[in-house]
Amino acid sequence: MRERIHIFHTNDLHSHFTYWKRSQYFIEQTRKMLAVQGETSFLIDLGDHLDRSNLVTEATLGKCNIKMLNDANYDVVTLGNNEGITLSHDELYHLYDDARFEVVVGNLFSTQKENPQWMKPYTILTTQYGTKIAVLAATAPFDLFYRQLGWDITLPRPEIIKWAYALKDEVDVIVCMSHLGITEDELLAQECPAIDVIFGSHTHHVFEQGRLENGVLLTGGGKFGMYTGHLTLEFDHETKTLEKKSDRLYENALLPEAMGEGEWLESMQKEAKQLLEQPVFQVTKPYNKEWFHRSQLSDLFAECLFNYTNADCVLFNAGVFVESMKKGSISKYDIHKMLPHPINICVVHLTGAELKEIFLQAENEEWPRLELKGLGFRGVIFGKMLHYGMKMNAARELLIHGVPVEAGKEYRLATLDLFTFGFFFPSFKYAKKDYLLPQFLRDVFKEYCMKKFG
Repeated sequence: MRERIHIFHTNDLHSHFTYWKRSQYFIEQTRKMLAVQGETSFLIDLGDHLDRSNLVTEATLGKCNIKMLNDANYDVVTLGNNEGITLSHDELYHLYDDARFEVVVGNLFSTQKENPQWMKPYTILTTQYGTKIAVLAATAPFDLFYRQLGWDITLPRPEIIKWAYALKDEVDVIVCMSHLGITEDELLAQECPAIDVIFGSHTHHVFEQGRLENGVLLTGGGKFGMYTGHLTLEFDHETKTLEKKSDRLYENALLPEAMGEGEWLESMQKEAKQLLEQPVFQVTKPYNKEWFHRSQLSDLFAECLFNYTNADCVLFNAGVFVESMKKGSISKYDIHKMLPHPINICVVHLTGAELKEIFLQAENEEWPRLELKGLGFRGVIFGKMLHYGMKMNAARELLIHGVPVEAGKEYRLATLDLFTFGFFFPSFKYAKKDYLLPQFLRDVFKEYCMKKFG
């Protein structure tokens, strides 16, 4: 007997709900049809389902996302970095308390108390004909962030390989839910051919029909709910072997619109706005944003960062402000629209010589109009790099508050964590850094304005 098994998969939704209803309706109807044909199906999500740049997710701290996964009858999910490092320890610890699905992540451990009951290193799914599928999972090791938030994150590949070989003789098929990125998936496939399928995410890569690597099938479903993935397995019960495995992506924008889709999206936004609309402070004048030079809003934000960090100087991009701050009553909703990014403040320790190099790099003329995607940035364009507390004189000396820097002396630069991942300033990756967690930019800015404006 040859059994056909189906696994539908989603990944990196980032709270982009535009096509959610039609994707889930497509999955639901297809699963019903398969059940009538006597074929077992499962539904999994590979993490980064939530993103706090979305108002609904922000208002509920991700609980709305869990409800959506429950309502859609998911079987197994894993964590992405947006679940893992954009919530406090307590918020993540209780995020899945009401989940009606399995949560698998094999390389994350609480350092403050026992792991939450919902967190498992693996699970085993069983089809109606008794075929056993081991589901392993791991998430990207942002160790500096996790450590400060009260979690220990271990290297993913050793954990996955350990469980793959421990379960190999107990199951018929092994799959891995990877929120690690394509490079790690390729390395895992090379090191552990005992895994049959690696469901890929995190780097938002797209494999329309999967890709074989060392006999392991890799998948990639893009981002933002653009695709729904459908894996098909064919298992021979006589030989106890997996005879065939294939994957395909469906473009969600091309699926039929689900009934009530627009009304559902509108009601979610309305509910979120109501939850976030409570006033937190008042201003007697507007604070306008500018993307290509300093503004009233950037001056106020720099003042906030100096106050919060007691740093020697401040550096951030003008495009971090998506909207201006209006005159009058300001609510959590207004602050979120202004600073929607899941970005934290970071203090980087640099010598005077290193700081001068950073100052010059920040003058890159190509950056201001860059339409940046990722690294936590959720704005429109990058904008000009703005520096406060430092400037360069006619003699090409860098001054900190009017005093020439000393090449070997250490200085503290307050900036945004997105600059520490190596894309803009490679030297930041190796510098000593203090990530100020778990508050986002908007949290720190809101608290400062509440004290300043009362």
